[in-house]
Amino acid sequence: MTEAAELPPAPEVAREVFGDRYGDAVRYAELLAEAGVQRGLIGPREVPRLWERHILNCAVLSEVVPEGVTVCDVGSGAGLPGIPLALVREDLKITLLEPLLRRTNFLTEVVELLGLDHVTVARGRAEEVMGTIPPVHVVTARAVAPLDRLATWGIPLLRPYGEMLALKGDTAEEELKSAASALSKLGAVSTSILHVGEGVVDPLSRVVRVEVGESPGGVRFAAKRAKAARTGRTRRRR
Repeated sequence: MTEAAELPPAPEVAREVFGDRYGDAVRYAELLAEAGVQRGLIGPREVPRLWERHILNCAVLSEVVPEGVTVCDVGSGAGLPGIPLALVREDLKITLLEPLLRRTNFLTEVVELLGLDHVTVARGRAEEVMGTIPPVHVVTARAVAPLDRLATWGIPLLRPYGEMLALKGDTAEEELKSAASALSKLGAVSTSILHVGEGVVDPLSRVVRVEVGESPGGVRFAAKRAKAARTGRTRRRR
């Protein structure tokens, strides 16, 4: 068994990013470094760079999320980017969507411990929960899958004219180019690559933004959503 490295102190910039929630951000980092490593959610080699590469890298996503919207963090894993985003932005209503039980257990514990009343944990795959959770304004994701595959899971969860924000690394431009055809079929009307985190992280965080039109996911998913909604209404009447 590989012994986890020691968690370094939070960088001073974290106080500015998290404000009144700074203490909760520190506790979250400790949970990732302890329980997160023990349960296999975070690799032990990631502990020394938890702040710069993971927590702050995700927190700066808040720069491009509109005010007061609903968010679904697809494949949330250990809560990245959903938990840092929630700590920075209490105006958002966030659902952490994750299929694996051990991860949803961890997420539930974190949400309760940190008192994140604006965050809900849901267990399931994106393609399974369509129609059971309301469509959202924004879908977020980080290190889940290549963009073309991620889009098939995330875009159908959006409400009309919503957007998917995917944190990507050096492959952002290449992935966006390769996924162009798939994104168009899924109802994307605009794509762009944003660089966020000036003065907080170096290098800047890359965010692929995919904006959709009136029919997120295209015609096929629109029909699937309608069927799921009808089924849900029938079940509620029984």
